[in-house]
Amino acid sequence: MIAKLIVRRLAISIVILLAVSLLIFCATLLLPGDPARAILGQQATPERIAALHAQMNLDDPAWQRYLIWLGGLLTGDLGTSAASGLPVSQMIGERAGASLFLMVIAAVIAVPAGILLGIWSALRRGKAVDSTITGIALVLAALPEFVIGIALVAIFATTVFNLLPAVTMAPPGTNVWDFPSQLILPTAVLVLVVTPYIARMMRATMLEVLDSGYVEMARLKGVPERRVILRHALPHAIGPVAQVAAIQLAWMAGGVVVVEFLFRYPGLGQALIDAVNYRDVQVVQALTMLVAVIYMVVNLLADIVGILADPKLRIGGEKR
Repeated sequence: MIAKLIVRRLAISIVILLAVSLLIFCATLLLPGDPARAILGQQATPERIAALHAQMNLDDPAWQRYLIWLGGLLTGDLGTSAASGLPVSQMIGERAGASLFLMVIAAVIAVPAGILLGIWSALRRGKAVDSTITGIALVLAALPEFVIGIALVAIFATTVFNLLPAVTMAPPGTNVWDFPSQLILPTAVLVLVVTPYIARMMRATMLEVLDSGYVEMARLKGVPERRVILRHALPHAIGPVAQVAAIQLAWMAGGVVVVEFLFRYPGLGQALIDAVNYRDVQVVQALTMLVAVIYMVVNLLADIVGILADPKLRIGGEKR
């Protein structure tokens, strides 16, 4: 049954998240130095350091601190930022909204664009359009996101055209989407990084499906080419592409850190960099865990889409 496959994937995702939470907590324990002294500075008194130790439960055994932190995650209590004194959930709430907004815009553009480019390239196999799309995709896939970002800034935000702002400068109390021009370059970087991988996989799977026996049989029966593509080829090709798209969107959850730092975008990436600089352990743990959750959710959704889109898996699930 398809439901059993989905429940199994969900159970595996929960186990993986528990393992990731343990790794994140252990990684923060291995950070050098005393977090309390790093937050308060070298001039802090022993009394203030001891008080911050008690606030952050640094004097408790590591296993007990992990259980307290894990219990907080399960109940929605992410703790308190030692650097600012504010609840962690309040600190990252607006940042998370800004990052999710940026990633959703990029995903809405990149996924359909990659699928359409891959289909177009496959249907024009061996022609100039196919070679051009494949070549550009290979070049973009080989470039790191910060190189693409710097190139776009140099072309569109400096002396070449000077059309767009190079950094995000939203006034306090406003939302980033109130200034659409500031979103163009960060979104373009994410789209240019993600789209080539989806397009290449879509082209490869589409070519394989177009050469299959059932597509040839449909053509021999006189089925119109558009229906052959949409009804016979695309459903069989979209499953593997959904997996690649999920990997790229999951990468976006972590890669957005570099893009946000490059454009000074007020999202999770900038908050994570600030938390690491200030040794704000609670914020680092919460942000890293949030990225892991987004990664797992995206992959779980991709598995569901792949199961529902692939006729072989769907029919096999119904037979079982």
